[in-house]
Amino acid sequence: MLRRLLAAAAALALVGVLAACTSSGSGDDTGTVRVVASTNVYGDIAKTLGGSHVTVTSIIDDPDKDPHEYQADARTQLAISKAQLVIENGGGYDDFVNTMLTASKNTKALVVNAVQLSGQGTSGTAGDDLNEHVWYDYPTMSKLVDAVAASLHTADPKHALAYSAAAEKLQTRLSALESDEQALSASTAGVGVAITEPVADDVLQALRMDIVTPTAFSKAIEDGTDVPATVLQQTLAQLADGTARILVYNVQTTGPQTDAVLAAAKKNGVPAVPVSETLPSGLHYIEWQEGVLATIAEAVKQ
Repeated sequence: MLRRLLAAAAALALVGVLAACTSSGSGDDTGTVRVVASTNVYGDIAKTLGGSHVTVTSIIDDPDKDPHEYQADARTQLAISKAQLVIENGGGYDDFVNTMLTASKNTKALVVNAVQLSGQGTSGTAGDDLNEHVWYDYPTMSKLVDAVAASLHTADPKHALAYSAAAEKLQTRLSALESDEQALSASTAGVGVAITEPVADDVLQALRMDIVTPTAFSKAIEDGTDVPATVLQQTLAQLADGTARILVYNVQTTGPQTDAVLAAAKKNGVPAVPVSETLPSGLHYIEWQEGVLATIAEAVKQ
C-alpha cells in the first residue's frame, strides 16, 4: 500500500493537485496537517485517514446548508489560506472552494478533486451528463482514499506509515461495502424506483434498479425550478400505479412538489428511503452508506 501511495503522490498533478507541498508536517502549533474539506463527507475521510495527525475543517457540515448556495465567510477564508490539503467535490458542486483558494493566493496547497477522480470529467468541471454526487460511487471513494492518503504522506512524510495503515483499513471496509452492494443487486435489479433528485443515483445504478422518474422532474427539483404540471402528474401516477416500488428522496430539499411526491408515496404504501448530501450527525462515512444500503434492502422487501 505504501508503495502505491508513493506512486500516487508522484502523480497527484493528474488528480487535482494545484502545487506540490513537501513540508515536514508542521501544519499548525500542534504539528498537525491542516486539511479543509468542502463537506463533512470528505472531512470524515480525511480524519479517518489522518487521525491525530490532522486538523480538519469541513466547510459544509450542516444539513441546512446548501453547497450550491454557500457564501464564504472570513473564518473559512482564513482556513483555506492556511490549508496544506484541500478536498473538493468538483463538478460545479462546490465552486466556492476554488474561488476562495484563488482569493487566498494559497498556491502550495495540495488539492484533491473527487469528480476528477471519478473519471466523469477530465478537469473536474460540470458537464451535462455529470452526476456530481460522487460520494455515492464507491469506486470513486476508493480512489479518493488513495489520493488523500498520498497527499497526507506528501505533506507529512514522518507519519506516512500511519496514513498507509489507515488507508488499508478504510479500503477493506470500502471493498466490503461494494460487495454488499453487489450482493444486494440480486434482489434489486429491475425494481422501479422514483427519486426527487439524482443524489444517490450511483448507488441505484450499481444496484441495477430502474429509475423511472422523468428527468425533467428530478432536474427541476435539483435546480430549484418549478416542475411542469404534466411532469408532476406523471411522477405522482408512477407512485400510484406500481411503476415505482420505492421512493428515494433528498431529506435536505423541501417544497410543495417534493412534499406532494412524499404524500403520494405514503398514500399508496410506497416505502420512502431518505438520502442526504452531508454526513448525518454521529456517523462515519462507511456506517452511513451501510445504512443507506440496508434501508433500500428493507424497502424492497415490503
